[in-house]
Amino acid sequence: MQNWEQRHTGLVMVRLLMKKVKRFLSELPTRDPDQNVAEFNEDVEETKIPKDVKEGHFAVIAVNGGKSKRFILELSYLRNPEFLMLLEQAKEEYGFQQMGALTLPCPPEELQKILDH
Repeated sequence: MQNWEQRHTGLVMVRLLMKKVKRFLSELPTRDPDQNVAEFNEDVEETKIPKDVKEGHFAVIAVNGGKSKRFILELSYLRNPEFLMLLEQAKEEYGFQQMGALTLPCPPEELQKILDH
């Protein structure tokens, strides 16, 4: 009897795990089948990263109308609530399809103010 109870408990745990995985996958953005899908290429030995983007940093471009400016930021800015709001706006406006530097929909001056605080 104890062996059956252990199997039953195991099955319940697997079902709960599957529900969590399904919920997580359902929240991921879906891709339109007509869009190009980037695939991982195992033959690529090195990703081309600009030399001014050092380890622990990433590039963003602040764009507003015809004005744009590129910034190189430390990863610590990913904890800044104001910067995270800009990333959320970028997700809503551009989606997850961006390649290379992230484009932020804000005036360069506004981003500079956020970075200065």
